[in-house]
Amino acid sequence: MQRVLTVLGIESSCDDSAAAVVRHAPPEKPEILSSIVAAQTDLHADFGGVVPEIAARAHAETIDLCVEQALAQAGVGLDGLDAVAVTAGPGLIGGVLAGVMCAKGIAAGAGLPLLGINHLAGHALTPRLTDGLEFPYLMLLVSGGHCQFLRVDGAEAFTRLGGTIDDAPGEAFDKAARLLGLPQPGGPSVEAEASEGDPARFAFPRPLLDRPGCDMSFSGLKTAVRRVCEGLVAAQGGLTRGDRADLCAGFQAAVTDVMAEKARRALDACPGIPALAVAGGVAANATIRAALQAVADQAGARFIAPPLALCTDNAAMIAWAGIERLRLGQVDDMRLSARPRWPLDTSSPALIGGGRKGAKA
Repeated sequence: MQRVLTVLGIESSCDDSAAAVVRHAPPEKPEILSSIVAAQTDLHADFGGVVPEIAARAHAETIDLCVEQALAQAGVGLDGLDAVAVTAGPGLIGGVLAGVMCAKGIAAGAGLPLLGINHLAGHALTPRLTDGLEFPYLMLLVSGGHCQFLRVDGAEAFTRLGGTIDDAPGEAFDKAARLLGLPQPGGPSVEAEASEGDPARFAFPRPLLDRPGCDMSFSGLKTAVRRVCEGLVAAQGGLTRGDRADLCAGFQAAVTDVMAEKARRALDACPGIPALAVAGGVAANATIRAALQAVADQAGARFIAPPLALCTDNAAMIAWAGIERLRLGQVDDMRLSARPRWPLDTSSPALIGGGRKGAKA
């Protein structure tokens, strides 16, 4: 029987500082004893996106406080931990470095094993934390900085079937929102406006659907929204509320159609795969979730979307990924370094593009 493991997780890859404690006592389900997230939305609101220098400074100022709160909420001291897990990449390097240095200090001071976690692996393994999903399964990781279809065969066995070659969907949502004068983050703002709009009014493109495979592109779609928006402004002197709602609805419908078709192709490429899971901030979009659910149902696969709080960046997923690594007997030492890029599938060519909210991998 596997022993009980209690791990502290630390996450600081983008604009949320987070710490959590997760315990796993097999054969029971994993238990999230605490999960603290300190968002930086207000700090970046005036800039239309995440400013790396501001994010890094905020992480350095708050990450230790998040750890203190997480331990207190869990009722666990450092002597009650089996390891410290920390996001070591990919992400905005200043923030990742702040988290890694904090984790190193705790591990060294308490004499605990140190576990460097790939942020993408944290998302990809979340369905095992929330739903006990067995390997293998298909994962769509879709967020502000990343978008990939991954076949997950083990805690460190990932095969990328496709991904975005330019903007990630969340990045495209943010840019579309900024074009339309909507507040950041763009995903929730566009979704709210789209609920009152006509998705068929504007004929937006569905990029790369005319090409085989599971790669995606959203930069041209964002450009199409800009051109229609500029045309309306030139013709009538501005946008009406109805125009804005229809633009959002059309944009969201185009993103949804692309992701649904690519998910269908990914499932076809993995015959017999039992489940399609989705994680990342864009997984919070109800329209996209519903479309992916329909694709999974049609393929006879189980569909899993973790709770919204575990779709966006959090430290519980990092703690859980740490437990997975610890059970494999894999730990790091004080030479662990922060990495701006860190592909899960090292055998596949690197994805093209950088992404405003984090390096592609």
